[in-house]
Formats: sequence, C-alpha cells, structure tokens
Amino acid sequence: MSSMALEVKNLESWYGESHILHGVDFSVRDGEVVTLLGRNGAGRSTILKTILGLTSKRTGSVDIYGKQTIGLPTYKIARLGVGFCPEERGIFASLSTEENLLLLPEISAGGMGLDEIYEMFPNLYERRNSPGTRLSGGEQQMLAMARILRTGAKLLLLDEITEGLAPVIVQKLGEVVGSLRKKGFTIVLVEQNFRFAAPLADRHYVVEHGRVVEVVNQSELAAKASLLNDYLGV
Repeated sequence: MSSMALEVKNLESWYGESHILHGVDFSVRDGEVVTLLGRNGAGRSTILKTILGLTSKRTGSVDIYGKQTIGLPTYKIARLGVGFCPEERGIFASLSTEENLLLLPEISAGGMGLDEIYEMFPNLYERRNSPGTRLSGGEQQMLAMARILRTGAKLLLLDEITEGLAPVIVQKLGEVVGSLRKKGFTIVLVEQNFRFAAPLADRHYVVEHGRVVEVVNQSELAAKASLLNDYLGV
C-alpha cells in the first residue's frame, strides 16, 4: 500500500456551469492529519465532494492509496477505504442512534465495533435508543462521525464538524480526532475554527477562490500567524 494516502493534482470541478475549483494541489501521507482552511465560499467543502466524485464534472488527478480515482463512481471510491462526514451530517432521523450505527455497510476490514464506538462517544451510549430527532446538534455530529468509523474506512474526510456546536462539544471532538490519529487514521479536516484545527494537524492548506494559496506546516504556525490572520480573519 502506498505511503501516500491521498494525492490531489490540478483538480478542477464544476457544479453545472459554475467552475468552482481551479487547479487544487495537496497531499496527505498515511496517518497524517491535514486541514483545508479558508473563508466561507473558498471551495473547501467542494474539494472533499470532488474527491468523492459528487460534483457534476471534475478533471485532474486524485490518487487514493496509489489508485487513480478521477474516473471512478463514488461507491467505488468509498470502497477504497474513504469515509465522508458531510456538513449536514445526514443521519436517519427516524432511526435510533444504535440503528444508525448498525445500518452502515462494511467497506473494508477493521471497522470499529459498537463497544469501541461507545467508549469513544459515551454520549451515544447514553442515547443509543433515542431517535435521531431527539439528539442534540453535538450528539448528531458525534453519530455522523461514529458511523463512518463502523465501515472500516481509514481515510476520513470531515467537513466542518465543529460548526455551531458548544465549546465543550468542540473540545470533545478535538479529543476524538487526536485519538483517531493515534489509531492510525488519515484525516482531512475542512475547518473554519482555526483554534480547533491548529493543534491537531501536521499541515494546513489555505484555500481561496478554489485554489490552495498557502501551505503552513505545524512548525511554522507561529512564524506565519500574521499571514494566516490575513487569509482567515482569525
């Protein structure tokens, strides 16, 4: 298996006639955590959806664990070990927490069992019999993340997982991301909350107008703080 989990080169993408991505380049090694930072509308979420083939048209190169995927349908991309946690969460509101967790198919070996999920997300164990409509926003986000861990995916694409959540939940999600990293998961985080993302990632890619305009390594955060402030307004 390639030591490069994800390699994106000259990626362009369209929604209908709207040209959103204009030659995106970035890479993630196996076991790394990277972020896609930027303002709303910069194209960060579209990058994740384009990797998965969820836009109307895409060109360029997307290598996942050494396999070129630009021409593959979404379900085949997922089967390479990719899990996507969308910003809208997408849980089944009429099903209980546990039913949501049991519904997911296994795409590769090594998916987490319920006991491991409940150890990582104690709130979900307490609410395991509650329907999705009864869960708080933070609990829904935990469930959305937990579901993809059930599938055996090792490359996780997480879209705005902290948006609109209370600080205590954001802190918990930060602990979960750190724990997943220690377990060997590879993670791409789309984030606007830089204070959440800063300590978690090996590298930060700043996205503006559908392009990666800056790369900041963890060791460069202090030196490039002013630059990041200009781009992000943090």
